Amino acid sequence: MSKVCVFCGKKPQVGNLVSHSNIKTKRRFNPNLQRVRHQFPDGTIRTVTACTRCIRSGRVIKPVVSNAK
Repeated sequence: MSKVCVFCGKKPQVGNLVSHSNIKTKRRFNPNLQRVRHQFPDGTIRTVTACTRCIRSGRVIKPVVSNAK
């Protein structure tokens, strides 16, 4: 799974992990990405990788589940 949000382009950032003795080592800040089903405007449904902020804000349109058997 790629570590990039399909909607906003959010991806890992780099920074420093600072210890108690102020020693700095590199670390990564990964975004909170989830695999979620999204319905595109043309009606197709695909599983995409989206960050939780895009899911909550409504950029991800979840398809309606039909129970027709």
